[in-house]
Amino acid sequence: MRKNIVAGNWKMNLTYEQGVSLFSEIVNMAKDEVVGEQEVVVCSPAIHLSSIAKLSSGVKNVHIGAQNIHEAEAGAFTGEISGAQVKSVGAEYVILGHSERRAIFKETDALLAEKTNAALKNGLAPIFCIGETKEERESGRFFDVIKTQLEGGLFHLSESEFKRVVLAYEPVWAIGTGLTASPEQAQEVHAFIRKTVAEKYGEQVADDTTILYGGSCNPSNAQNLFSQEDIDGGLIGGASLKSRDFLDIVKVFNS
Repeated sequence: MRKNIVAGNWKMNLTYEQGVSLFSEIVNMAKDEVVGEQEVVVCSPAIHLSSIAKLSSGVKNVHIGAQNIHEAEAGAFTGEISGAQVKSVGAEYVILGHSERRAIFKETDALLAEKTNAALKNGLAPIFCIGETKEERESGRFFDVIKTQLEGGLFHLSESEFKRVVLAYEPVWAIGTGLTASPEQAQEVHAFIRKTVAEKYGEQVADDTTILYGGSCNPSNAQNLFSQEDIDGGLIGGASLKSRDFLDIVKVFNS
């Protein structure tokens, strides 16, 4: 059975003190408000990882993740961070292939395949992002784009390796824009993703794969999105920077 996950992506926000304070609020609220079996994952900047890992220790279903890793294990890569380093401070997840990394830093499917290998080698579960731009959606090519991203970034994995991956569909046109895919639009793509995974790895693996929605998800629309058959949670951007909003999204699965 696949997991329900709500993952927060803080992006390049919050000072050290602000991040620790926000995460403390999230942990305390998760304890007080009885979060169920859904997993809560906070993907912070690297400066916070060690400290928030300590705060999450022993807290049921609260986990931390990084926002990126380098594909190499170690070496002369000034300013980068490796999977081994991220794992060593207590992270369990890492976001890979976010549209901002693809667009701004020109990360290719081939590079993301290497980063996925590095993550799995170091015991990190990739939250692997896929999605189309506004132009790709309007031209009707979005299914082809998503299939290409899956094939190029992930379909080299063995079945056992792929089972450790969480997928996140993020329509690029809905990230930080205030626009959101309708529940029907999101469900259509999530169903296509699951079908594409089934064609490669079989129905059982596809049924067990967690697929998150990312794209201006907030407390007011999370219920409608998460009620769709193939949407298993969210990758949350702006709303993850407010503890009350983030926990309200998490608690959608309690209802």
